[in-house]
Amino acid sequence: METIKVLVDWLENYGAVSDGITGCVATHKTFSGIQEAYKSAVVFHLEGLETNEIPACLLGEYSFEFELTTRALLHRLDGLLTRAAIARETGINEKQLQHYMSGFRTARPDKRDKIIKAIHHIGQELLDVV
Repeated sequence: METIKVLVDWLENYGAVSDGITGCVATHKTFSGIQEAYKSAVVFHLEGLETNEIPACLLGEYSFEFELTTRALLHRLDGLLTRAAIARETGINEKQLQHYMSGFRTARPDKRDKIIKAIHHIGQELLDVV
């Protein structure tokens, strides 16, 4: 089964694209909505293609892996997890996290990894509560 990586970003809405499927995009206000919207967009996109134009990744069975940019990730967690908690865990100050969230700055891959690791650690701490 082919796994298609879909990049999800945030700019007033979630937006999704994939390098493997040129010309197929979707937007939605919620994360679950963007997942469904992108899947529907792929089906619609396939209907408009000639058989010889179908990307190789869509010829057999496939699934989607949605990867959020740092900006989309922080928006996804807004209201669920405070920037203060993420800042304490990562050592990245809240103002910098806000810059990442607003798109004023773009997090380097190592900073994104640090944020994800911190979120997983916070989640594990929550799971450990008895």
